[in-house]
Formats: sequence, structure tokens, C-alpha cells
Amino acid sequence: MVKEATPQPNRWKNLVMAFITGGVICTIGQLFYNLFEVIEPSRLETTAVTQAAMIALGAIATGLGLYDWLAERGGMGAAIPVTGFSNTVTAAAMEFKREGYILGMGTKMFVIAGPVLVYGILSGFVVSLLRAVLTGSLF
Repeated sequence: MVKEATPQPNRWKNLVMAFITGGVICTIGQLFYNLFEVIEPSRLETTAVTQAAMIALGAIATGLGLYDWLAERGGMGAAIPVTGFSNTVTAAAMEFKREGYILGMGTKMFVIAGPVLVYGILSGFVVSLLRAVLTGSLF
């Protein structure tokens, strides 16, 4: 009975909105990359500065309340890019700031960020190990 009364999400609309939102975020990232490529021709440094700019953009948008609006409409299209990770950490910091900087803000930020970092490092290690085994070389 509850299942029948619960409104069903429009899956196609959600899919299209997530695709558009993710595409817009990636386009902004590409514009940053193209801008930084002119300033810093090293590919590695250009990539690092672009990531830092996108993280800062996500944090600023969260602080201004814009990222929540974007995530409501864009769903996973806003959550998956690095700006979504920035939003999650920044929102936790803003929410728990009143509990103190170390036990409130710092702890809650790493409760959110910890699993992402652990699984990111672990998957990087596994992929590197597989590459070393399959190619016979570490580099």
C-alpha cells in the first residue's frame, strides 16, 4: 500500500539532468585546464592546478548555498565529479564548526573523506600491482 502511494521518480528526467549537470561541470573543468595550460605548459602541473581550482569552486559554491541547489537538480551528475567531494567535505565542516575545530569540524570532515581516500589509495595500489604483474615492470 505504501509502495503504491509513494510517487515514482521520473528516471529518464533524472538521467538527462545528471548527464547535463556532469557535462557542465566537466566543461568548466576543461575551460580551467585550457586556461592553465597557457600559463603553465607542464601537463602534470596543469592537471594539479585544475583539480585545485575545481575543488575550490565546489567549496565556494557550497559556502554560498549554490551546490545544494545544483545537486538537487543534477543528482549524481553533481556528486561524482571532484566538486561533489569538495561539497561533501565543506558541508561537513560548515555543519560541525560550532562543535570546535578539532573534535567537531576536523573529525567530521575526515569521517566523510576517510572512506573516499582509503578506497582511492587501495584501488590505485591494486591497479598498479596488476599492471606490474601483467607487464612485468613497475614503470
